Amino acid sequence: MPADDVAGSDFTRMQVLAFLGRKGPASRATMARELNLSPATVSQVTRQLIHQGVVEPLYFAPSEGGRPGQLLGLVGDSGRAVGAKVAADHVVLVDVRLDGQVMATHTEDFDATAEGAVSKLSGLLSSFVGRGLSRLLGVGVCVPGVVGRPDIGEVDAEVLGWAGVPLGSHLRQDLGVPVLVENDVKALAVAERLFGKAQERPNFVVLTVGRGVGFASVCNGAVQRGAHGGAGEIAHVIVSPNGRPCACGQRGCLEAYVGMEGLVDAGRTSRILDKGQGVDELRAAAERGDVRAREVFARAAQRLAQAIAPVLAALNPDAVLIAGEGVASWQYWDASFRNTLVHRLPHWMRQLPIEVDEWDDTSWARGAAALVLAAPLDRNASAGEQRPQVLARLHSSSSGRP
Repeated sequence: MPADDVAGSDFTRMQVLAFLGRKGPASRATMARELNLSPATVSQVTRQLIHQGVVEPLYFAPSEGGRPGQLLGLVGDSGRAVGAKVAADHVVLVDVRLDGQVMATHTEDFDATAEGAVSKLSGLLSSFVGRGLSRLLGVGVCVPGVVGRPDIGEVDAEVLGWAGVPLGSHLRQDLGVPVLVENDVKALAVAERLFGKAQERPNFVVLTVGRGVGFASVCNGAVQRGAHGGAGEIAHVIVSPNGRPCACGQRGCLEAYVGMEGLVDAGRTSRILDKGQGVDELRAAAERGDVRAREVFARAAQRLAQAIAPVLAALNPDAVLIAGEGVASWQYWDASFRNTLVHRLPHWMRQLPIEVDEWDDTSWARGAAALVLAAPLDRNASAGEQRPQVLARLHSSSSGRP
């Protein structure tokens, strides 16, 4: 049996939890009908979940005839997850409830290339977890790189200087809790599916702009990972042979044109930016109405749309969700990006919704926490061998065990 299969009773509980997590409060009759379960099964499962403190009775809904149905909802504080976003120079930590509410955040300086960096990360997480977080289901970590399997957590991340780093096993040994590790954009897609704009969209893509460019695809509710976890790694696809040098050592990568360094280089070439100035100054120039600065963003948007149009045509998503640090400047990307897609996509896809997400530095870390919270809420979660441990911790929460 595959590692990520779920036992029958756990699967039924997961169906109920996932329904309440996405749809909000619902009656037993509604859940039975929508999930194609017998009323007796739903009653039995919800009775268990209420006893465990994961679900609670709320109020009776008005009825058009017959007895009004009592609505049930998730107890948001019945489970918590810690999420960590690892960047080259800092780590962002968050404490997130089962319902997606962020309860605490913390940022620490961090040198990913330093000797003992993984041990330093473990210490930061241990200190954060040790602040008395109750009902902790596990820890999620997201990285700007490729992860073969989230439940194992071996990381290859050039920007961090990590190759074959057994991050998951190291953290599980040190922390003594379930740990899931994933690429940061894929983790963000999980959060969008659970708590964000894609709750009702089984097929969507997440496109991130910022220091680099990221892409993740969700098909029929499942994040697409590919054979070795590298699905969606479009940043270093060559878009201009012998073009601009990229930090990865190649020339002409997409990221070299639309990532932060590419934008800054273009700003200096256009004599908008002086030495030492960066993307913030480029955005400020655009805000002042500098046509050259706005053109830098527009050209990057055009190149980005040209690169992803064939991918979107192949995937046929419900929507494109734009996220990442670069959304602060998206108003200067938007028109060029949309206009280019219109001319590059099949005519029947030209009304594809493009939505821009709100962003702050905790968004990545919240995505990491969502890796853990998805384990009991989403049958498609890539929780693998860690899922039973997460479920056991959730179902033991009412007895006061960790």
